[in-house]
Amino acid sequence: MRKTTTLALIATAVVALGCGAGTTDNAGSTSNGDAGTSNGDAGTNGDDKAAKTAKIGQPARDGKFEFTVKSSKCGVAKVGSDLIGDKAQGQFCLITVNVKNIGKEPQTLVDSGQKAYAADGTEYSTDSEAAIYANKDQQTLFNEINPGNQVTGVLVFDIPKKAKLTKLELHDSLFSGGVEVSLA
Repeated sequence: MRKTTTLALIATAVVALGCGAGTTDNAGSTSNGDAGTSNGDAGTNGDDKAAKTAKIGQPARDGKFEFTVKSSKCGVAKVGSDLIGDKAQGQFCLITVNVKNIGKEPQTLVDSGQKAYAADGTEYSTDSEAAIYANKDQQTLFNEINPGNQVTGVLVFDIPKKAKLTKLELHDSLFSGGVEVSLA
């Protein structure tokens, strides 16, 4: 009996999370996590490719964040100082990104929710430890961003030496649809 009740509660929570995944933006419209660019394009629904992929220097929105990738630098062997730092397993790619909170509540950018991809579709996750060193004294990407405020920081990806990143998928939360930014 206890097992059945526990399973029922878990199932209810999963359904509630799935149904409650939509968010309301500051214009009052509801988003189910689909990504759109800052030029007002509608998001994609999986089959429709109406949303354009942003490029470096172009703002792109996902949920309550507007992302602008400023630069991309790969081939970095180490981040930090001579005394402390982190050494890449392959090479570090340092992605400088500006993040603006366009919502009505404080929100934290979770670096582990950000993804990078190679041309063949290989997915890479961020290296949070290396990001601490790459952002020097700033921990901008790990602090809450108040509505209307923006921060600039560095996302770090540790990829094989011969790999080349072609795009990013940036998310305002772990459950959002994300928005693509081309690095090519």
